[in-house]
Amino acid sequence: MKILAFAASSSRQSINKQLANYAANQAAKLVENAEVELLDINDYEIPLFSEDREKELGKPALATAFFDKIGSADAIVISFAEHNGSYTAAYKNLFDWTSRIDQKVFQGKPTLLLATSPGPGGAASVLAAATGSAPYFAADVKGSISVPSFYQNFDAETGEINNPELAAQLAQVAALLVG
Repeated sequence: MKILAFAASSSRQSINKQLANYAANQAAKLVENAEVELLDINDYEIPLFSEDREKELGKPALATAFFDKIGSADAIVISFAEHNGSYTAAYKNLFDWTSRIDQKVFQGKPTLLLATSPGPGGAASVLAAATGSAPYFAADVKGSISVPSFYQNFDAETGEINNPELAAQLAQVAALLVG
């Protein structure tokens, strides 16, 4: 089983990337010979989407490569950063281009949606938006969880959630991803 994980963030030090990696590896532990591939959406940076640019550029190779990465996975873990209550511009742009290749961006894959932030809100607003819209783009959403106050609940040295209640919740939704 191949689990594709990424943060919907362009930050090189993304706490959402750390969370996505943690959750994907929790799921991978439950399946023999599972592998986790951690993507960085910075590797798929393309011009801002517009109909004019689409006419000019067609379907950018990086958007096609991103779509193909999703297609090659057996399951997907995405952790959303929240910018002003919504998606990051980097993720939204990549998603918009990819949806022009095929509206079924997530290709029916079992998907786990996460979000975290340094504050107590845990990026819950963007997670609610993602959870509500993902099925329209062919995501088989198996679960979602928001992790508030990331730096208090995640140990960067061990790469693990140190809050027992949150760790148990995440383990439960990770099991749904591969179950």
